[in-house]
Amino acid sequence: MYRKYLLAISSTLLIGAGAARAEDTVKLGMVVELSGAGAPAGTNWRDGVKIAVEEINAEGGILGKKIELGEYDTQTDPQVSRALVQKAIDEGAYAILGTIYSGSTMVNMLVAQQNSTPQFVGSESPSIVQKGNPFVFRTSSGSQKGIPALTNYFTDTLKAKKVGIAWVNNEFGKGGHDVFASEMKKTGIEVVADVSSEQGQADYAADIAKLKQAQPDAVFVYMNQEESARFLIEARKQSLAMPLVGEVTLTEAKVVELAGPAADGAIAHVGLTAAATDVPGIGAFDKKFEEIFKRKPTHDAIKGYIGTWTTKYVTEMVGELDGEAFAEKMHGLCLKAADYPKILLDTCWDGKGEMSRPSFIVQVKDGKAAVIGTVPAN
Repeated sequence: MYRKYLLAISSTLLIGAGAARAEDTVKLGMVVELSGAGAPAGTNWRDGVKIAVEEINAEGGILGKKIELGEYDTQTDPQVSRALVQKAIDEGAYAILGTIYSGSTMVNMLVAQQNSTPQFVGSESPSIVQKGNPFVFRTSSGSQKGIPALTNYFTDTLKAKKVGIAWVNNEFGKGGHDVFASEMKKTGIEVVADVSSEQGQADYAADIAKLKQAQPDAVFVYMNQEESARFLIEARKQSLAMPLVGEVTLTEAKVVELAGPAADGAIAHVGLTAAATDVPGIGAFDKKFEEIFKRKPTHDAIKGYIGTWTTKYVTEMVGELDGEAFAEKMHGLCLKAADYPKILLDTCWDGKGEMSRPSFIVQVKDGKAAVIGTVPAN
């Protein structure tokens, strides 16, 4: 059913593109991790984008022009992603949707900037917006904003005096590690174990043993999806007893699917979650996604959806397909969900492309992520 639906959407898009004259379409370049280590994140981003494209085209497109979506697989390789962003722009892409892995975005966003092409990314490393690229915009807050939202949870709820950190040694993981370590230092909480792992690592036995020996009150886990699942499975195997708390990935649907019962009890601060069904827009997206793809959407699916709809909203505010005018409009922009319902939550972007919006604390219970708290926009 899933493949059938994808083929149906792709065929519709291709038929639409073939039938329409070039001037009647808006080309968007979706450059994302569809194979390699980032495939779990990238495929969800893709599916969220495709739902948005179908909805926008059904409502008349952007400025009355139907979207023609180009799909480019980075293979989770930064240099491939750079070449594909250039290819998408050469083929007429007005805006780029992707990438998710921060290491790739750090390389390819320079190409979009050189071509004055707006780019919505799922990357959360602080360094993405610190480069001063005026054409890059987040679809979720960077870890420098998300992780501090967890600080009160460690101090007030867990009353932790000493913690461990388990993190993946890539651009994403390093950014989160550094922010968390800095936050713990500010609060006087001691980091008694600092355990890094490699992207794609399969065996976490030694890592868990180190954490267990250090006896922290809680462990902050900051890894990509597949690594998070393997970590949780090994933690359950070795009966690691203290709370495992993450940011963004640790409790998302793909991790829960891969880790199975080992994910129960995991806690995370998340910018977006399909579990927030009390938010009308998220509830509707969650229902639609599951009906089509027969699985729960991850936060990456919601991010891709929001990035695509924001492209429509802001382009129509500008009134023309002008990348520089689009970027100028985005800086300092706030969109209210009451006026722009597909943005799902009230959202603002600052002058660097960083975003602010309410977020959530979730915990995995009986194989499902459940919202246990909300965090105001910061």
